[in-house]
Amino acid sequence: MKLLLIEDEPAVVSVITRGLAEAGYEVSVAPDGASGLRMALDNPSFVLIILDVMLPNMNGIEVCRSLRNAQLSTPILMLTALGTTENIVIGLDSGADDYLVKPFKLAELEARIRSLLRRKSNIAVPVVPAAEQTAVLQLGDLELNTDTKAANRQGNTIQLTATEYRLLEYLMKNPRKVLSRMEILEQVWGIDFNTNTKVVDVYINYLRKKINKNNLPELIQTVTGLGYMLKENE
Repeated sequence: MKLLLIEDEPAVVSVITRGLAEAGYEVSVAPDGASGLRMALDNPSFVLIILDVMLPNMNGIEVCRSLRNAQLSTPILMLTALGTTENIVIGLDSGADDYLVKPFKLAELEARIRSLLRRKSNIAVPVVPAAEQTAVLQLGDLELNTDTKAANRQGNTIQLTATEYRLLEYLMKNPRKVLSRMEILEQVWGIDFNTNTKVVDVYINYLRKKINKNNLPELIQTVTGLGYMLKENE
């Protein structure tokens, strides 16, 4: 399915296009409001438009109003750092179907896209099975229950903060895979490039201290120059 992303920040474009491509979408990009408006009107094959509010040449509110005035019914998901109720109301009243405030996680963006596409009767979008949404994740003697948010190793409870939980969950959903600091930052902290990647190192250190108590074998491996990998010792 073809999506149109109207976004001027290269870092955000990179994250979204890569993530949506992995989810099976074909994403075209417009770097400003004026070109995005032209692409949306000239190409009826787009099933959904992801539209940033703060754009050069023509802002997202103007683009959205112009598309609706042109009788384009394609679903529009608006992105913005402006999260006040007033701004959300303005965005929705301009013709947007949904509104996502930055920073956000790719999983939420993908879920909102699926929700919007399901509303179009001519597009079949699968519902994510419950079994994929909740599970007990396990790697060696480390377990994480995504229902209760409880972690334990060798039966001993591990107390985690909310951020530590999200980090461990992401690592455990991607075992034996090298994850870069930027990937971890995007997935755990959301798309907010004002956050320094050093925060990843800090929280990895926090996690290591908690899951490696009593001299248990190291599970979070440092891959020099690349990032981190969760892997049981062989």
